[in-house]
Amino acid sequence: MCAALRAGPIQSAPVAAPTPTQLAWRARIEAGLRVAAPFLDLLLFAGDRISRAVDRDALDAPAPARAEIEPAYAPRPHVGPGTPA
Repeated sequence: MCAALRAGPIQSAPVAAPTPTQLAWRARIEAGLRVAAPFLDLLLFAGDRISRAVDRDALDAPAPARAEIEPAYAPRPHVGPGTPA
């Protein structure tokens, strides 16, 4: 077994507590997200409905006919030993 797997939990340096400025910015951003959440939900709902309507129209279109693909060049006759003359 690998030594890293046998070791206990990883010990890391403690992280400094957030500063008052960082806490204030976090509160502002979270408040902005709370205000914007209903509008973002509405945007997602509208996008979902639009994508379903576009997809539904795509299903109503007839399937394309299978086309035979012609080679870009004419096949050359094989000439060599074992071919009829």
